[in-house]
Amino acid sequence: MHKRTMLQAAVALALAGTAGLATAADDVFKIGLILPMTGQQATTGRQIEAAAKLWMAQNGDTVAGKKVQLIVKDDASVPANTRRLAQELVVNDKVNVLAGMGITPSALAVAPIATQSKTPLVVMAAATSSITEASPFIVRSSFTLPQASVALADWAPKNGIKSVVTLVSDYGPGLDAEKFFAERFLFNGGKVMDKLRVPLMNPDFAPFLQKVRDLKPDAVFVFVPSGAGTAVMKQFAERGMDKAGIKLIGTGDVTDDDLLPEMGDVALGVVTSHHYSADHNSPANKKFVEAFEKANKGLRPNFMAVGGYDGMRIIYEALKKTGGKGGGEALLGAMKGQIFESPRGPVFIDAQTRDIVQNIYLRKVEKKNGQLYNVEFDVIKDVKDPGKTK
Repeated sequence: MHKRTMLQAAVALALAGTAGLATAADDVFKIGLILPMTGQQATTGRQIEAAAKLWMAQNGDTVAGKKVQLIVKDDASVPANTRRLAQELVVNDKVNVLAGMGITPSALAVAPIATQSKTPLVVMAAATSSITEASPFIVRSSFTLPQASVALADWAPKNGIKSVVTLVSDYGPGLDAEKFFAERFLFNGGKVMDKLRVPLMNPDFAPFLQKVRDLKPDAVFVFVPSGAGTAVMKQFAERGMDKAGIKLIGTGDVTDDDLLPEMGDVALGVVTSHHYSADHNSPANKKFVEAFEKANKGLRPNFMAVGGYDGMRIIYEALKKTGGKGGGEALLGAMKGQIFESPRGPVFIDAQTRDIVQNIYLRKVEKKNGQLYNVEFDVIKDVKDPGKTK
C-alpha cells in the first residue's frame, strides 16, 4: 500500500475510534474553535473569539456538571491547516464539538472528519449554501449568501437600479452571491451587463472597478469576504465612481461593522442586505453591543461576532438538554430545532437543513453621532436558505 494511503487509512481509523468516546472520558466538555487569527481573514477570527469568550463570561464555564474548555487554533484560512488542526483536536484532545470555520474551503476540509468521528461541527462564519450538505454533523449559526443576496435583487429594480455589473470574490460564497443575485435581478426585469470575479488571495480590485466604470451600469453589486470591504470602498472612491453616478450595493460583508468606521464618507448611502447590524434596534442587541465593546476596548461587533455568540449558545443549550450525557449524535439532535432571540432578531435552526433561519434586513450607511452605521430600513422575516431545495 502506498505510504500516503496508509497514513490516511490510519487517520480514518483513529477518527472512527473516537466516536462516542469523548463525552464519556471525563467531566470536561471541550470545544475546538478553529479560526483565522492571522492573514487576510484575521478580523473574522478576532471577532468570533471575542464573542465566544463574552458568551462564556456571561453564562459561566460550567454547564450540566461539565467544565467547558475552549481550545482556540489558528488556521490562517489555509484549508490544509484547518484539516490538520481538526484531526488533532478530535484524535488527541478528544473535543466534544468542533466550531469556527472562517472560510468555506476550511469548513469543507473538516466536514469528513466531523462525519467519521460523529463530532458536531458548528459553522460560525463560512456562508456557502452547500456547506451543510457536506456532512450530517454540520450546524450553521452564521448565514448563507443566497439569504442575503435575493432580498437586494428584489429591492434594487424598485428603486431605480435597472442595470448592474456583479463583482464577487472567486470562491464558493462569491459564486453563490453572483448566481442568486443575478437570477433574481433578471427575473425582476433588470439587466446584468457583466459578471466579474476577483481572486480570493491577494486581490486587486482596481482593474475590475475600472471595467465597471467603463461599462457605466446603474450600480455595481459587490460581495467580498469580511475584511476586504475597506479596499473596495477606497478604490471605488479613487476612480470617482460615485461621482460618475454608479451606485455600490452588496451583501453586508462590504460594509462590515468592524471596518465601517474607517471607510469615510464615500460609504454614505451604500445600501446592503444582511442579517446583522451593530445598529439593530432591540434590547438584546443593545445589551450585546455594550458588553462586547466594554470587554474589547471599544471594538464594535460585526456579523461574525454574532455568528460566534449564537454558535456558543447553540452548543450550551445542547449540552444542557442532553444533561452532559451522550455523544455527538445526541448533541447534534439537541442543536436541531433550537428557537431563540439573538442580537440579530428571532432565529431558529432548521431541523432538516441544519441552517439558521433568520430575518434579512435592508440597510443604508448613515452617520449617527459622528459614526457610520448600517441603519436598517426594511426587513424580510424568517428567511430560509434559498439555496436548499427542501
